[in-house]
Amino acid sequence: MKNILKFFDWKTYTFTAIAVIGFSNIVIQLFGETIPSVMMTFFKSAGEVVILGSVFLFAVAWLLKAKPHNRPKKYNVVVFDVYGKESKIDGIRTEFKTHDVAWSFMKQYKEMYPLYNFAMVSKQQKLEKPTIFKYI
Repeated sequence: MKNILKFFDWKTYTFTAIAVIGFSNIVIQLFGETIPSVMMTFFKSAGEVVILGSVFLFAVAWLLKAKPHNRPKKYNVVVFDVYGKESKIDGIRTEFKTHDVAWSFMKQYKEMYPLYNFAMVSKQQKLEKPTIFKYI
């Protein structure tokens, strides 16, 4: 019986209790402040690297994809009849230097001649056939 009472005596566990309390303070410090601050610093830096890297990759991809536009210096309006065959209408202007003016004249011609269709074309230097830009 005396051994059992000695087993439950608080004096026996004093050193153990002090060690547990001291160790728990270290564990709380370690897992509560030290590890989270290290992890936050790492992930903050890693996040910055990922964002800056994606911006850089987007900029490089955009620069590689973007190429200078070769705008035509001359536009022609081609007239098509109801059957889709190329035809001519006397008295209309068919050669233009700018895209906007050619488009404006095409809209006006479509109102004046509703049975005809009009295409704005330009001959590019690299291509053999003229390129149709607009068709109404």
